[in-house]
Amino acid sequence: MRKKTYLKLAEYQTGQSRRHLGEVQSIYKEMRGYKHDFHNHLQTLKGQLEAGELERAIAYIEQLDSQLMNVDTVLKTGNISLDAILSAKLAQAKAAGIAVTVKANVPDNLLLTDLELSILVGNLLDNAIEACAAAEGQRFIRIFMGMKGKMLYFSMLNSAGQKEQKKGSLFASHKRGFHGFGLRRVEAILREHDGWCKYNSEEGAFTSEFLVPAVEE
Repeated sequence: MRKKTYLKLAEYQTGQSRRHLGEVQSIYKEMRGYKHDFHNHLQTLKGQLEAGELERAIAYIEQLDSQLMNVDTVLKTGNISLDAILSAKLAQAKAAGIAVTVKANVPDNLLLTDLELSILVGNLLDNAIEACAAAEGQRFIRIFMGMKGKMLYFSMLNSAGQKEQKKGSLFASHKRGFHGFGLRRVEAILREHDGWCKYNSEEGAFTSEFLVPAVEE
């Protein structure tokens, strides 16, 4: 019965992650579309200025500025899928009033699949955003991702509420349904790749770390 429940939850989480990955890839494609259009915008402005249509050019620039204000900046980590995942999640955090800092440099080709990477980073950031909602004072998320030899290292510090107590190897979640399942999926994926993860809860802060083989020997 426990195995059957786990498989159902795993199927649910994988479905959610596939949908999420599709969404963030769409965001990334939209951003690339803006870059592609930039040349056309410059040609239009050049033509308006050469024709002496100064007011028209200014109005055009104001329209572009208004559009760009609604587009979140895509991070440049070196890994396209990670760029999309982080950009989508950090836009969500920013909308919730959370200050975010990211330092990341990751190869584009990893042993982890795009889906696995989405589950790992997406679930950990979901938990960080949830924890920040319970925090008093400044809300923040600080992320570092990089290579240690052939291993991918992830470290995140985020604001939180009161110190949480562990239930087994994990901490309780305040979400409705599928409690703590996101962290179980993170642990399962890392075990499959001979990696490890570590969580620590303190008063006002929570840390998450993982280390996993990421490139071929």
